[in-house]
Amino acid sequence: MVQTREELAIVLDFLPNGYLFDPRPMHKKVPIAQAIGKRNLVLLELIPKPSIFLQPLEEVYIGEGKRDKIHHIASRLAFDKLTQTAKSELEFVVKDLVMSEEQKFVKFFNVAGPINMRVHQLELLPGIGKRHMQEILEKREEKLFDNFKDIKDRVSLIPDPEKAIIKRILLELEGNQKHYIFVR
Repeated sequence: MVQTREELAIVLDFLPNGYLFDPRPMHKKVPIAQAIGKRNLVLLELIPKPSIFLQPLEEVYIGEGKRDKIHHIASRLAFDKLTQTAKSELEFVVKDLVMSEEQKFVKFFNVAGPINMRVHQLELLPGIGKRHMQEILEKREEKLFDNFKDIKDRVSLIPDPEKAIIKRILLELEGNQKHYIFVR
């Protein structure tokens, strides 16, 4: 798969005075925004331009070229470095991203394949075991899925596919997963 750069990010938290306990001694306090990229769902630490004040849930341009509000991307951010505010906003933001990109995630159900001889990508979703995986494969052979509701209607007793995707993304963002399917 071709890696694409993030163009847009959603602010999870804004720290106008930087981190309270900055581990770098004598380091000048600069405003920090903790954000998640919209395309690759990567956690980022952003440095806004001087005198810019960002709001949580605000969408900001971080791509190449002229940026209105962001001076630069400082780094990728580990989940355990997120503030409590950022962590509490994360689930809502991921849910909105999944719903706004429903076709992207439904496509996953239509094209997911085996990882190896024993594990299938579908089984990485919370609540999807071998039986559900087999039924999803059979149903998509008959006709590809159109949306989350179609998956729920055609696969008996399947956990909510939207919630399973959201839970999987959150697990991947937390790290320590052997396989990553949504977070780059």
